[in-house]
Amino acid sequence: MANLDPNRLRNLHRYWQAVHQIIHGRTNTERFHVRGFIDEGTTTTPFDMVVLNKMSRFHLCMEALRRSNYPQAGPLMEWCQEMLDRHYTYTREHFEDMPEVREWVWTDI
Repeated sequence: MANLDPNRLRNLHRYWQAVHQIIHGRTNTERFHVRGFIDEGTTTTPFDMVVLNKMSRFHLCMEALRRSNYPQAGPLMEWCQEMLDRHYTYTREHFEDMPEVREWVWTDI
């Protein structure tokens, strides 16, 4: 966090509140945004737990775009929201993650 780059978006599994406490009262804190699990959810799919905690790849992408000055962020933001809406419907109908989430793998691109 000591890096002087203008903006930081952090996604932490634990102790995210501690980061808020560390930077509280310092200058330029608006350049930091920290997310962490907020114990939202119940017995559900693995990806749904991440979505319920607003820590999914779609949430993080939208947050980064919101904090950027990218003038053409709108279509990607809309696509991310559409994916979240599809996820919600799919998991409630099929009781599993969507195939594009469930079967996703890293590629060598």
